[in-house]
Amino acid sequence: MLRRLVAGVATLVLVAEAAVLVLVHVVLGKTTESQSMSIAGMDPDVMSKATYAMGAGMGGFLLLCAVLLAVAAVRDRAPGRFARAVLIGAAVTHGVLGALVVGLVGWPAFAVMMLILCLVVLTLMLYPDAPDKPGKPDAPDTPAAPDAPVGITPTSP
Repeated sequence: MLRRLVAGVATLVLVAEAAVLVLVHVVLGKTTESQSMSIAGMDPDVMSKATYAMGAGMGGFLLLCAVLLAVAAVRDRAPGRFARAVLIGAAVTHGVLGALVVGLVGWPAFAVMMLILCLVVLTLMLYPDAPDKPGKPDAPDTPAAPDAPVGITPTSP
């Protein structure tokens, strides 16, 4: 029950974060476009389009993470390898962004980033690792010796 709740809350938070980041990038793009100023000789049109593209990319990535978390919450099963890799990437990204926003924006923004980081990591920790092949138990690390009693595995010296 707890893991479904955490995954669901993380889904909602990531969707809200995606919407806010896309909105911020749209505002920054419009501002760059309306100022018609160049920084270090760069074309203002290129800068505004790059801002839009970055907002779309970040929003898409966060929505992908939200969909993967929603699937895990609905199925109540651990995310697969691809989903785990994407969610770990999102956790690392939030950790790095949290370190940056402390100095640039302040402690409240850091707290929000760490909340999102905690939700993603907690979701990953609450779901056990998915087995490589469903339906087959994991093979033991060391096979039992032929002359050893059943249930006892040999140990290395």
